[in-house]
Amino acid sequence: MQKQRDVFLSSLCWEGVETGVYPGATAMVAYNRKNTWKKIVASCGHTQAGGKGVEINSRTFFDLASLTKPLCTVLGFIDFVGQRGLDLARPVAELTCCQDYPSQWRGIRLVDLLNHSSGLPAYREYYKNFAPMQRQENKEKLFKLIKKEQLEYVSASQCVYSDLGYMLLGRILEELSGSSLDTFFNRRITGPCGLAADISFRPLGKANINSEQVAATELCPWRQRLLIGEVHDEHAWLMGGVAGHAGLFGRVEAVAGLCMLLVDIWQDRAAHPNLRSCLVREALSYKTEAGLWALGFDRPTPGQSSSGNYFSPGSVGHLGYAGTSFWMDLKREIVVVLLTNRVHPSRENRKIQQFRPYFHNRIMQELDMN
Repeated sequence: MQKQRDVFLSSLCWEGVETGVYPGATAMVAYNRKNTWKKIVASCGHTQAGGKGVEINSRTFFDLASLTKPLCTVLGFIDFVGQRGLDLARPVAELTCCQDYPSQWRGIRLVDLLNHSSGLPAYREYYKNFAPMQRQENKEKLFKLIKKEQLEYVSASQCVYSDLGYMLLGRILEELSGSSLDTFFNRRITGPCGLAADISFRPLGKANINSEQVAATELCPWRQRLLIGEVHDEHAWLMGGVAGHAGLFGRVEAVAGLCMLLVDIWQDRAAHPNLRSCLVREALSYKTEAGLWALGFDRPTPGQSSSGNYFSPGSVGHLGYAGTSFWMDLKREIVVVLLTNRVHPSRENRKIQQFRPYFHNRIMQELDMN
């Protein structure tokens, strides 16, 4: 049975290469049976298009893009609530780094930023106001631009996925912790569970990942070069590769390992020293009339989800723009992680939008039938 499923997942991943969805990918499916995780891992393709680079395997790093939001920023706030009594109903205007923001922002709470219901715009192309150069003042200039934004709707009245909100949350975490976000994440989140070497930020200028081990992303028109081992997101890049909305790089087994830990915490059979179990469960089950989002984790939209049609309604997950995703069925105890470099060589390739639900449907059907 295990060998049959290994072949099945490998074949499914190769479909993406053969149909031009991505140059390469690695995937892991984990399902729990009688309190034991069964795992299937598969890899396909190369780190660069046209068979260039090196063959991808389970040790290849991928730009996780927006998976940074739930796996770093949300877990970081869970840490602060549990260990230091932070109140997520606290208005952001009370924080030092937000005190000079517009008066219209006074009603925004931390929970609204986490839930994508702050009222902030979804995205702005701020990077076009910058030269593609690393400068110390970039970060502050970006936040000055965010300060000028007016809210597009009343806070907590609806959910609109916002990069801007998570850029701000990353800054708040750095203020609260008194350290850089990458240091905080390694020390408080991944370090205690032994994953720090395999899922981390890659600050620009620090050669902490051999470029041959990293899947290439875009031949970037703004930076005018192929990106390998430096963050694809332009704003995270301007911030030195470390931000609350993007910047993590990871290997598939580390991403799946963190997801499996969250499922185990949900099922009350595991613990993390800095993430109180009751708060993890509260974040993953958080509901509001504003929309489907939990605290920084997405839920399946019936008939429209990238998770396909078979994940339980209470499942949670997230997508990354560079071609990454994870979904966790908390009820059925299934984790599916798909890491690809679909933006290589160009972000204009959007075939993954149709491939993701197909991929997840095939997996869930396989698990149900065998």
